[in-house]
Amino acid sequence: MTPSALPIADPAPLDGALPPSVVDDAATRNFGVYLHVPFCRVRCGYCDFNTYTSDELRGAKRTDYAGQAVTEVALAGRVLHDAGLPPRPVSTVFFGGGTPTLLPATDLAAMLHSVVDTWGLVDGAEVTTEANPDSVDLDYLLALKRAGFTRVSFGMQSAVPHVLATLERTHDPSRIPLVVKWAREAGLQVSLDLIYGTPGESLADWGESLDQALAQKPDHLSAYALIVEDGTKLAAQIRRGEVAEPDDDLEADMYELADRRLGAAGYEWYEVSNWALAGGTDGLDRRSRHNLAYWQGHDWWGVGPGAHSHVGGVRWWNVKHPAAYADRIAAGLSPAAGRETLDADTRRVEAVLLRTRLREGMPVAELEASGRHAVAGLIADELVDARAAIAGRLELTLRGRLLADAVVRRLVE
Repeated sequence: MTPSALPIADPAPLDGALPPSVVDDAATRNFGVYLHVPFCRVRCGYCDFNTYTSDELRGAKRTDYAGQAVTEVALAGRVLHDAGLPPRPVSTVFFGGGTPTLLPATDLAAMLHSVVDTWGLVDGAEVTTEANPDSVDLDYLLALKRAGFTRVSFGMQSAVPHVLATLERTHDPSRIPLVVKWAREAGLQVSLDLIYGTPGESLADWGESLDQALAQKPDHLSAYALIVEDGTKLAAQIRRGEVAEPDDDLEADMYELADRRLGAAGYEWYEVSNWALAGGTDGLDRRSRHNLAYWQGHDWWGVGPGAHSHVGGVRWWNVKHPAAYADRIAAGLSPAAGRETLDADTRRVEAVLLRTRLREGMPVAELEASGRHAVAGLIADELVDARAAIAGRLELTLRGRLLADAVVRRLVE
């Protein structure tokens, strides 16, 4: 998903041209494509993503969007070619939002086919779309499978009606088993997204959501603590005292409960907030390879309003509003609003920030001297695994996952 607030940085060139430095070591990096679909039926009170309901589009048309995205994909192909980057087929494609499945399946198929026509896909490429449970049926999911999708991520969030009501989610929790069944029938892998820490949600409520999610035997499960973002309806409700502020201690208990329940059910954590069903006889990797590419520092092009991209240490982001995006595309211009070239120190800090969140961690030898000196204290505080650290890898303990941001601060100070 794409956050609503864009950073302040350098202007991006109107043709989208990238500097020669992006070629360095490009062959060692995978390439993925993110396609942002910024449309929602209603705006959830906690949401801070760059999304728009029909009455917020002001001059943009949902029916025109697929063609605009296809045009940006063509632009991306030219920009990457002109930068001298070696041909790289796409490893992962991810449709996020918003609610991508508000568009007809034919629109998502057209966007995906433009990616395939421009770069091709690696064998076994992962192709995912997010979906609200009330936005798809069996025919829609079958159409996605025929188009080349391999995976669907349903925004379940909770199985408890009063929690869904606080989050202003529109689906009936009883629909989850049905859409999972349909996805299975279509031959798609299934991921379920959950949120914990919603005001008024008890530990028992959270346990019920975990039980209902696990009953579906998804391939993958994400569990994110609710973040109250400034400017959202939920933030205003908390400020006015209408709902309680999330409780950090309760959220920690919820995370530990999730880790226990998921582990007992055969799921392995591979990133602080993500678990995948351990490989069986089929040998499938059920982790989200697209998200792994973000955490591992690979390259991706983000298509659509407000979408972020990263290629070879250059990061940029598109104009936010669908109407502004449509105007740029119609004029034959890059939709990029700004960009930054990351210096060596920034890239080092970001690598620590992202890679320490992964189960595999990172080599201790890749830390700066100050970071290596901090490892002993982190072991003493039971934040990193002592045996792994002695063997040369920095790996978070369960306590370390709960305090991951604090671990990073100590490693990069």
